[in-house]
Amino acid sequence: MLGHIKIENVLFLDIETVPQYPDFHFLDETTQQLWEQKVTSLCKDGQTPDNIYERAGIYAEFGKIVCISLGFVYQVEGGQWAFRLKSCFSDDEPELLKDFSEVINRFRIQHPSMLLCAHNGKEFDFPYIARRMLIHGIELPVSLDVAGKKPWEVPFLDTMELWRFGDYKSYTSLKVLTHIFGIPSPKDDIDGSQVASVYWKEKELERIVRYCEKDVLAVAQIMLRYKGLKPIASENVFSGTKFTDG
Repeated sequence: MLGHIKIENVLFLDIETVPQYPDFHFLDETTQQLWEQKVTSLCKDGQTPDNIYERAGIYAEFGKIVCISLGFVYQVEGGQWAFRLKSCFSDDEPELLKDFSEVINRFRIQHPSMLLCAHNGKEFDFPYIARRMLIHGIELPVSLDVAGKKPWEVPFLDTMELWRFGDYKSYTSLKVLTHIFGIPSPKDDIDGSQVASVYWKEKELERIVRYCEKDVLAVAQIMLRYKGLKPIASENVFSGTKFTDG
């Protein structure tokens, strides 16, 4: 499977998002009205738009990105796979997005055939990043500027879509795939539903970063399994600001 994909050209990523404000009542009147219009149909069992505001993080119009973790696979001595991680994170979203843009542009120079890969990335991560960049007036990197491109020209891989094998009714979570493939779960501390609380109430951004990096590593491990390649050993996972081979 995926024999035509050179794994070293793939840049894996994951994003963590939260509502733009800690509480619905921080929104201006117009934004409150727009949120109510967006989610009124989703309210169940006495819920109201204000008490489901914690879901705002999943919508690029009402949320923001607090972390983007990226990683790539390369070989080390003995032919083993290694993984290099870098996370762009900040309370200042424009700063984070500019850092991210610089990272993927540098990687693309080194790997002109670069592909971006995420789990459910085509439905969530890639469009969310692009929308938030446009909102802040940040130029889209070439890899995200896909308007008008033919499907085979879009440099996106999606481990969830690949698992479908054409079955468009299927949704398979990252947690399920890591379990069935025997890959350590990235959800051993928090999961996506808790990120907003950890950010706004507990103010533990670095905890979110660790969680995000685990997700990226899990996506890379799944892609290696798809290609029938050996997994990355824990001692060959490196994290830090430096983002070059080895």
